[in-house]
Amino acid sequence: MVLLSSSAKWPTLPDYFHDWALVDVETSGLRPGRDRVLSLAILTLDAHGNQTGEFSTLLDPGCDPGPVHIHGLTRDRLAGAPTFEEIAPQVGALLSSRVLVAHNAQFDYDFLAHEFAHGRSWVPVSRRLCTLALNRLVGPATPDLKLGTLAAHYGVRQERAHDAQDDVRVLSGILRGSLDAAEQLGLSLPLLDCPPPQDYKPYVPKTPCAYRNPGRLTSGGPLVQGMKVAITGDTRVSREELVARSVAAGLNMMTSVSGQTSVVVTNDPGAASGKLRRAATEDVPLVDESTYLRLLESVQPGQAKGIARQRRAAETPTGAPAAPPAPTMSVPAQRAAAPTVSTVTADQSLAGRRVLVLGGTHDEAAEARARAVALGASAAVNLSASVSDVVVLPGGETDRRMTRIATLALCVHDADWLLVPALVPARSAAGDQRDTAEVLVRGAVIDLSETVTAWTVAAAWRQQTVCDVDVVAFAVDAQEQVAGDEDFVFYSAPEHPDGTVRLATDGPTEQAVTVDLERLPLEIQRVVIAAAIDGAATFSDVGAIEITATCGIGAAPTARATLDAATTERTMILAELYRRGEGWRLRAVGQGYDHGLADLARGYGVDAVE
Repeated sequence: MVLLSSSAKWPTLPDYFHDWALVDVETSGLRPGRDRVLSLAILTLDAHGNQTGEFSTLLDPGCDPGPVHIHGLTRDRLAGAPTFEEIAPQVGALLSSRVLVAHNAQFDYDFLAHEFAHGRSWVPVSRRLCTLALNRLVGPATPDLKLGTLAAHYGVRQERAHDAQDDVRVLSGILRGSLDAAEQLGLSLPLLDCPPPQDYKPYVPKTPCAYRNPGRLTSGGPLVQGMKVAITGDTRVSREELVARSVAAGLNMMTSVSGQTSVVVTNDPGAASGKLRRAATEDVPLVDESTYLRLLESVQPGQAKGIARQRRAAETPTGAPAAPPAPTMSVPAQRAAAPTVSTVTADQSLAGRRVLVLGGTHDEAAEARARAVALGASAAVNLSASVSDVVVLPGGETDRRMTRIATLALCVHDADWLLVPALVPARSAAGDQRDTAEVLVRGAVIDLSETVTAWTVAAAWRQQTVCDVDVVAFAVDAQEQVAGDEDFVFYSAPEHPDGTVRLATDGPTEQAVTVDLERLPLEIQRVVIAAAIDGAATFSDVGAIEITATCGIGAAPTARATLDAATTERTMILAELYRRGEGWRLRAVGQGYDHGLADLARGYGVDAVE
């Protein structure tokens, strides 16, 4: 394979020296665990960018190949190809002891993890690097961050899009160019630790239940479709068959017990299992296996969940009645929003600029960012190629990024500049690229395009943040409550059972929630996206969080907001997607709370246990 890489120099910083395994997969669909890998290409590089190995193959997935119009891999082309289990040892040897690199790396990593899990093994990767996340940090002067766009930007010729072998060759050039740009900015690479093999359990999406939960099983009463059922202990019928028969009958099979569980099936009610202890605490009824099998023979019809109306792409609602005001959030101990900077809201003299604030106290930095936004700029949380101006508050002159800022000859100002900005020509590291995303202040709302079904809200924070931040999502009804615990999407349950809400982690300081708005049940009135800090740290230790809304992988942001909580908060509502008439809106929220994630989740009706 001939590498058609860009002319960018390979980095010289030791922190960038790693052995790399560049990966691209083409798949039969978009959901790991349900869909399969159809083709795979791997290219290995040493710490200096020299090619050390390559591998590519088609694969027999044992299923329908899916969207042939995208990848061109028909059943006939895949006939006679090896299965993944047959090539797994060779793939494992190429990945082992290397950093996995991919564009939208969680996608490729999750598919590989599930393929290895099919063979009762694990993917031998301890760290990965997403070139999409890396370029979000770099901020190149490109209209978007898609693979083809970045290839053109970094001088790499793309010959066959959606061909795994060509895509991984293109990826090698993008990696070289991205690392060179990141080194010029002094960025830490967003390397993400992957789960250790002994702890990794591949996530298999649960079969979604189409019916609302009717509540508890009553003594002598029937099972009703939508009831939540948990099974514990040994059963005479195999667990797999019992679950399959229950799902076919319209029941919602759970792996844990909560206050919303309808019934627990057990042949040993005196056992000391965690499920039985929780059932006793919540007063959940118990039935034995024989009784449950008898009840399964006559499950009563349930109430179907509403299904979102599928609109044609060109259809736009006319004359739709205005939606009622959004209900007040039911989470406790809400902190009042910080006052907005109102003296300059009519001035848009900094429109299109990206302003990075360094130094100052938490409140001083937050005020400076708010003033920059009020002047039409967007507030950056990291140094990137899109930053045009730097405001240095007291103490900011010692920030480690100042050396890079001087090298890049960016405009540097003191706090007074934000009072009466001098309109000097902006010079960003990317040239004159202007930020075209709509800048939202706290509480601002935008209508989302009705021709786009899936929207992604990403959250990013300062590199070198010392504490862990977790992004979560709640799919709630008109009463601001989840219908069930599965409507709470977080790190241990990163996907709603029906795939409509998904959490992705692209780097140590970036996470994103993707919502398929048209497929959400009508009962879901809004999706609340929040961030929580683990341990005793607060958002004063994290600083500002930037959120961006995009309508596609690698797409340019449609909107962005930079949110500052006060000093003591441990959780913060970042944004919400909510229905208005036939459409959807996005609101930048920025409300902070002193309590932890468990209390926040309980406020939305999640049966959270600390």
